[in-house]
Amino acid sequence: MVRSSAGPSGNTHVTHRCGDCGHEVAKWVGRCPECQSWGSVAAAGPRPVTAVAAAAPSAPARPISQIDLHSAQATATGVAELDRVLGGGLVPGAVVLLAGEPGVGKSTLLLEVAHRCALAGRRALYVTGEESAGQVRLRAQRTGALHDELFLAAECDLAAVLGHLDAIDPGLLIVDSVQTMSCAGVEGTPGGVSQVRAVASVLISTAKARGLPVVLVGHVTKDGTVAGPRVLEHLVDVVLQFDGDRHSTLRMVRGIKNRFGPADEVGCFELTDDGIVGLPDPSGLFRTHRDGAVPGTAVTVVVEGKRPLLGEVQALVAESALANPRRAVSGLDTSRVAMILAVLERRGGVRLAGSDVYTATVGGMRVVEPAADLAVALAVASAAGDLLLPPHTVAIGEVGLAGEVRQVTGLRRRLAEAARLGFRHALVPPESAGHNKSAGHNKTGGASAPPPEMGVHVVADLAAALHWLRA
Repeated sequence: MVRSSAGPSGNTHVTHRCGDCGHEVAKWVGRCPECQSWGSVAAAGPRPVTAVAAAAPSAPARPISQIDLHSAQATATGVAELDRVLGGGLVPGAVVLLAGEPGVGKSTLLLEVAHRCALAGRRALYVTGEESAGQVRLRAQRTGALHDELFLAAECDLAAVLGHLDAIDPGLLIVDSVQTMSCAGVEGTPGGVSQVRAVASVLISTAKARGLPVVLVGHVTKDGTVAGPRVLEHLVDVVLQFDGDRHSTLRMVRGIKNRFGPADEVGCFELTDDGIVGLPDPSGLFRTHRDGAVPGTAVTVVVEGKRPLLGEVQALVAESALANPRRAVSGLDTSRVAMILAVLERRGGVRLAGSDVYTATVGGMRVVEPAADLAVALAVASAAGDLLLPPHTVAIGEVGLAGEVRQVTGLRRRLAEAARLGFRHALVPPESAGHNKSAGHNKTGGASAPPPEMGVHVVADLAAALHWLRA
């Protein structure tokens, strides 16, 4: 039953209907004159549909085994790191939504994609609604993305974009951005919920009808989520998040949704003055290259999507002159670092109450994975005691409130990546990848065994790890 919010006087030009019996009255009344029920009369909307007449289908249904797979095969974009996230490339008729903060490099990346498409002999149409054609031309000249098969249009009207499609017949359409497009006949301003929904619906139906891959640039809100109606993420085939620190050249494309491949892959890029380039081996950005070891540093291996990345954690512990010592964190989760410091002091005997503690990652890396807990704890303990970790050592493990070191996923891949980059020792949790608890090194075989050149040291708790550090 729907209750009306109108007053007893009502609006005589609006038809009202009883929610109980369906009787229609000319104005709002508190009691239905037909069934005598109270509070059931509300403004009448369209009657619910109770039956739909059958219509001829556009194409007959076929057994799933007879569906042609060629229409769903991906074509590489030429940007290897983006193809990794997409699952091999762009599928004909697929609609990709790329969202990111302003200035992170979305337009630069997609201009490179359009250029690679033109180099492969497929015509590309780049529609910009945020910049002038001259601005995009200057960027293309700076990044070396000029090509006669790359067409550029500065449009904000959806009908004009469809006209360009008919005139050019491209093999790739890029719309930068969907929030700047407007659809005639739809209420609301460009970027509003109704306009974004209408523009996206038309572009998606056009992509499916033409077999045309379409990439839409989307804005993000203050908290980093995709702006616009949530239905936009449901309508498109692929949702990618493009993020990075303004003070770092590192950029990452993360898959959030992918109907054609894995949704947990990560692509790494470096944004330079000459454009954007892929980083097939980005671990070097996250480590400090120095001749000798320094107290307060530890290296761990985190997993971004399916990709293991080495990262260095640095810590500095200094005597504080403040009543409340400072706790500064950069690149790590603040609450998790606070928990690790409490566990260090309570379970590991490391005195930090009167000291300022600073923790940070190297290269602008953002680490929120619990597998880095052990490296953070060892870095802080190393800085507090002026101790050196043995060279070529990685620490992998989650630290619990009881001081135990817990298992992590994908340990085999992490150790393989560390061994590939020259590390020879690893501190790992017990029972990870089948390691023998009583042995202080690797004595296992099989598919889950660590690399033969890697010495694996099992630490059951934080006290054991600190004992290994001080030995």
